[in-house]
Amino acid sequence: MFPLENAVLCRESQVSTLMALFGERHHFSFPSIFIYGHTASGKTYVMKTLMKTSELPHVIVNCVECFTSRILLEHILNQLNCLTPSKDECTSHIACDSFNDFVRLFKKVTQDQGVDDQTVYIVLDKAEYLREMEANLLPAFLRLQELTNRNVTVIFLSQIVWEKFRPNTGCFEPFIMYFPDYSIGHLQKILSHDHPPEYSADFYAAYINILLGVFYTVCRDLKELRHLAALNFSKYCEPVVKGEANERDTRKLWRNIEPHLKKAMHTVYLREISSSQWEKLQQDDTEMGQLKGLSAHAHVELPYYSKFILIAAYLASYNPTRTDKRFFLKHHGKIKKASFMKKHEKTSNHLLGPKPFPLDRLLAILYSIVDSRVAPTANIFSQITSLVTLQLLTLVGHDDQLDGPKYKCTVSLDFVRAIARTVNFDIIKYLYDFL
Repeated sequence: MFPLENAVLCRESQVSTLMALFGERHHFSFPSIFIYGHTASGKTYVMKTLMKTSELPHVIVNCVECFTSRILLEHILNQLNCLTPSKDECTSHIACDSFNDFVRLFKKVTQDQGVDDQTVYIVLDKAEYLREMEANLLPAFLRLQELTNRNVTVIFLSQIVWEKFRPNTGCFEPFIMYFPDYSIGHLQKILSHDHPPEYSADFYAAYINILLGVFYTVCRDLKELRHLAALNFSKYCEPVVKGEANERDTRKLWRNIEPHLKKAMHTVYLREISSSQWEKLQQDDTEMGQLKGLSAHAHVELPYYSKFILIAAYLASYNPTRTDKRFFLKHHGKIKKASFMKKHEKTSNHLLGPKPFPLDRLLAILYSIVDSRVAPTANIFSQITSLVTLQLLTLVGHDDQLDGPKYKCTVSLDFVRAIARTVNFDIIKYLYDFL
């Protein structure tokens, strides 16, 4: 347990629970364990470290990469076939067409590898994507121990809660474990652990404290904070390197780094510019929009789903609510524009300006215009927040205590059309004013 405490920080209770569930190698463990939590809460890292440190026979599969059931099942079998690597076994590919074949081949592979009397762990990362595959896949994985009559535990890692994951037809209930978000104290401890060897731990901890003071309210993603820490540390050290201050002169160090951290606020999550561009921006001491080829609004590169969120927000701002059925509901029948146009709506909505819309309406339009199924995860909500931070959306508050937040889209038609073209989406045919 000692090496794990050093390798996995601020997740001691979760590691202790998992070790208790696993027990000894030859003990039967839970058939299935469902672990959920927001992105960058340590689920995958803890599981990989736990398996590697304890040297347990395991397979870790990313369900985004294995996007069909056949690829997923074959990937699991072929990884199991290389637990005790030999040239002949690892070079031969195992084909699997159905879950019945998987059960039969799983028994054979575990016996050939000599792990049929040990607990074998199958870890399915990004497990929410299983919902897009065959309906029998998730219930079968939950009962894999029973179907194979082998000591096997399937571990699901997901960003959504089990209630939204459970099939409507019912299934075997897994052991459920929650990974909470890291607190500011946890983030301070984890990020301070990454300090460069040429600087003291206290000096880097002071820098992390400043960084969290600026970014913690808008970003609690450990991966993003780690990226920001690495990106801006050289600027923080600049007065020390030049001999203008020492490591304990926190006031002078803060005055030097403050304007650069404020600039970095514009690119949280979006990675609007590359690290090399950011370094050039810091060296030139120019404003965000003055770097050649960069403009926070005219040349912004948004993540894939952020583009659709912005398109959905524009449609919600400029289309009347009652037209949603016409544009986004299949088999709505023919509805003439004159039949639902009010007398006072002779003026174009684009001349009147954007109107506020609730979050539920934004998400409903988003789910209608995106081809693939979108899970309501923390990533979607964080991207909405990022659009507000970039002032592409405006939060206009609540109408009453029972109502949710309302937003307005602040971008122009030309801007949103340029965004829509990058995802091959014709926004004009969904706008009421262009009927």
